Amino acid sequence: MRPNLNLMKATLTGALGGLLFGFDTVVISGAIDALVNLYHLTPQAKGWTVAIALIGTVIGSFGAGEIGQKLGGRETLRITAVLYVLSALGSAVAWSWTSLMVFRFIGGLGIGASSVLGPVYIAELSPAKWRGRLVGAFQFNVVFGILVAYTSNYLIRLAHLGAMEWRWQVGVAAVPAIGFLVLLFGIPRSPRWSASKDRIDEALAVLKLMGEPDPEGELADIRAALQQEHASAHEAVFRWKYRYPLFLAITIGAFNQLAGINAILYYLPSIFASAGFSQISGDQQAIAIGLTNLVFTMVGMSVIDRLGRKTLLLIGAAGTSSCLGAVAWLFATNSHPGALVWLFVTYIAFFALSQGAVIWVYIGEVFPNHVRSKGQGIGNASHWIMNTLIALEFPVLVVSLGRSAPFTFFAVMTAVQFLTVLFFYPETKGQTLEELQRKLIPAE
Repeated sequence: MRPNLNLMKATLTGALGGLLFGFDTVVISGAIDALVNLYHLTPQAKGWTVAIALIGTVIGSFGAGEIGQKLGGRETLRITAVLYVLSALGSAVAWSWTSLMVFRFIGGLGIGASSVLGPVYIAELSPAKWRGRLVGAFQFNVVFGILVAYTSNYLIRLAHLGAMEWRWQVGVAAVPAIGFLVLLFGIPRSPRWSASKDRIDEALAVLKLMGEPDPEGELADIRAALQQEHASAHEAVFRWKYRYPLFLAITIGAFNQLAGINAILYYLPSIFASAGFSQISGDQQAIAIGLTNLVFTMVGMSVIDRLGRKTLLLIGAAGTSSCLGAVAWLFATNSHPGALVWLFVTYIAFFALSQGAVIWVYIGEVFPNHVRSKGQGIGNASHWIMNTLIALEFPVLVVSLGRSAPFTFFAVMTAVQFLTVLFFYPETKGQTLEELQRKLIPAE
């Protein structure tokens, strides 16, 4: 039995937030050089122009859970859609660097909130047998949004719009954002949220609408889980007994960014320009890399349950470290610039099928039910804080230490990741959450 039309509509609408997430995250890559010239930005200011949205993302991801519990995921996603629209239109008409920073920060709030609430909304609507694949639609859309942003930047560049070019590049996101907002008025509330507010008839109606095989039984399970969560709602996750899951969540979140992935995605056209590629050519290479990211994310998602999380992380760390080391060597010796594209394509392939496919699944598996959302928040925060720091300092490192320095650092960090995963990470495939809880958390 396949997911019904109502479930697919709700899933695709929730996942559209992922597309906007991916689009807004990297669209700045096409505009950043124009902004540097227009506002005479220093390397530090260039870093801030990229990182200000990420600071908003950290704040948005921290606050989303609390607001989502009070208002409901659907209503809070509507707020994120409004933030996306304001950010896109405001950035397009920005009258100064300061105003641009304000609108990018607003967009970051939307990105952070949707990164938490989109997958949760889809998971709470989905029948158990489809949950993994349907939640995966959000991650797929994030990667697809990155490809769409690179393609959009390229097509707008071909229009030769002159001084208006960067405004179109950042402003075009308003179109899917408005579509997202409109679609959010055609989907139901989460049955779990409705049940938490004692709207039992509403919750049951939504479960039936989504094609749940046993809606009454599922509703009973939801209510029992809510009672258990209420009883343990005040338990802190920063306790000694959770030290191993915390170590795993914090390190995998940090290593995800210490591999350099988002710094590369944000500054890709600038990186190619520094190697002698033209703007148009650099945009074309970015599209190739975005397409590789999409394809190998799908590959990773398709084999994660067969090969296992740890195996994929080891393969990815070995591959990305080798590619990053080679990129550092190319920049240090100013040789073989043509090889740069193929090294980045290979790097993205290794990253997408490992880190890209594994991180959020792994963080969600290593914590017990009653502190899982808090644990996911910590892993999420580790990821976004490290992302912000690296995006902020990348241009400064390039200017002060040379183009090869950041890639040497990323290569070393991914080598450290390989050893950390090899010696300290457990394999979680094929085990129930209860089995993992007994293995990872010592009995008191």
